[in-house]
Amino acid sequence: MTSIFRTAMGADFDRLHPQLQRRFSVGLTSGEACTGRGVMDRIWHGGAFVKPFLALGTTRNILVPREGRQVPFVIENVPYTDTFGRETVSFVRTFDLPGRPRRFDAQMVLAPQGDRVLDYLGTHQHLATDLHFKAEPDGSLLIRSGEHRFREGMVDVRVPELVGATAEVRESYDDRAGRFRIQVRVVNRWFGPLFGYEGSFRAAYTDIRHRGVRPSLRPVREEARA
Repeated sequence: MTSIFRTAMGADFDRLHPQLQRRFSVGLTSGEACTGRGVMDRIWHGGAFVKPFLALGTTRNILVPREGRQVPFVIENVPYTDTFGRETVSFVRTFDLPGRPRRFDAQMVLAPQGDRVLDYLGTHQHLATDLHFKAEPDGSLLIRSGEHRFREGMVDVRVPELVGATAEVRESYDDRAGRFRIQVRVVNRWFGPLFGYEGSFRAAYTDIRHRGVRPSLRPVREEARA
């Protein structure tokens, strides 16, 4: 068995920088979790029309409602088995913004077809997004979002392009600095750039067999629909 990310990427995984390979090998098989600690050089938003959506999203730990520079942050990638028996890896980001910390929660599982990763967003997993992983020629990782779906009770609908957005994540490893670098950009087809951040961090690895996943990293509600 391999990590959900190696499975989704296939042979392309081996083209990643060795440090990225280790970071995205976290899982139940490796027995490792990864915690990154660093600084976001910049957290930015689009026009004023974005703010109500960001404020709404923050009630479920989706996106970040405030801009900032030189913001300390932590990202916690911890593997566990969810209530439906699926291997899951947390992507919980905590930004130490003025006033109080803000979280951006996501939980990732392998899609049933095994060719992509499903990203469940927020504390209640109301939003699900397909993620496609690709190794770039320089060994960095490019992640692009695909279709977005909203689930609540009997409701199961595709999010229309008018209100949806495409996310692009670029993660690399800087050998000279000994740090991971990350850049996130979320863009709406009609309204342009909505939200993003860029920064760097160092990673530490822990044995999940001794610590496991903290309850606070798991969502309040889990969604079974892929």
